[in-house]
Amino acid sequence: MSFLKGRKWRRRRKPLEFRQIAPNMVTSGNLLCGLFSLMLAVEGRFVPAAWLVFFAVIFDGLDGKVARSLGGGTQFGLEFDSLADLVSFGVAPGMLVYMASLRGVGGLFGVVAACFFVLCVALRLARFNVVHVPGPFQGLPSPAGGLFVASFVLADAILHPAAMAAILAFAGFLMVSSVPYANLKKLTKRSADRKRCMALLVMVSLCFAFLGAAAPLFLFALYIVSGLVRFDWGQWLLLPEARNQEAVTKPH
Repeated sequence: MSFLKGRKWRRRRKPLEFRQIAPNMVTSGNLLCGLFSLMLAVEGRFVPAAWLVFFAVIFDGLDGKVARSLGGGTQFGLEFDSLADLVSFGVAPGMLVYMASLRGVGGLFGVVAACFFVLCVALRLARFNVVHVPGPFQGLPSPAGGLFVASFVLADAILHPAAMAAILAFAGFLMVSSVPYANLKKLTKRSADRKRCMALLVMVSLCFAFLGAAAPLFLFALYIVSGLVRFDWGQWLLLPEARNQEAVTKPH
């Protein structure tokens, strides 16, 4: 009897559609980049490990676009994305800096700083899932925090262990703070100011041309400072009419 019930239950189950599976496959790429970064960091291959954190951002940006284009976004996908982000932008960068700078010389202070950073990433992701505030991000986004930390390794700018521990703690604090940071997700072809977007693209290109591997560190440091001084890149890149429309529709 139970065997017949089991067969009926299996028949009632609807097979997962490709539009539901595809976004999670992209998210898996994000998670795998974080895991590979961890493995390389443990082996002492710090620069490739840092690059994998940057590659994880590509998958992190694509999964949402794939879900929206296919109409296959699910609650499962949202939770899976947060778990992948925790590994790629929390555990992997925290372990990377710990292995590159804090292990053996930072003592317990270095361990606490690395753990604090990962904890703040987890709290930031959990808050993002339950608190939806229109407009700028509340607190430094976890991908930006993870990339900022990893960019020190790319730039070969590993500082004194005490300084690196302070940087980890500072980045973690910004992620759980209410400091507003630019949200570029709502920027579209119609609403974007092409001249300003082109100017920003030229600036980024010049940074890579003159600074090389140190360019990501400079750019993410600039992004962090922009939040502290309340400069919204997302608003700056919008056309005037788009800014006015957003100001009218924004809840007071």
